[in-house]
Amino acid sequence: MSPIGSENDKGATGAAKFVTSTLGNTVGGLGRTVGGVVGAGGRGLGQTITGATGSAGKPVGEAIESLGNGVENGANGVSKGVEDAGKWK
Repeated sequence: MSPIGSENDKGATGAAKFVTSTLGNTVGGLGRTVGGVVGAGGRGLGQTITGATGSAGKPVGEAIESLGNGVENGANGVSKGVEDAGKWK
């Protein structure tokens, strides 16, 4: 397979690669943004719960932080896959 923008990417193939690359990068970027927002929100909420309740609420706060981190990591992985697919990898 040739890289995007090579001499072999003419006509319909070139147009398809341009569209899928643009779409893949856009969707991947949005996925990373949403994942980052959810991850940061989960960490913030978890730290607030831990801070407000002390040791009694620490397990719940840490669980919420972990959940936010998991969503962020998952969204980043999916976004990378979408971007790679847009690059025809």
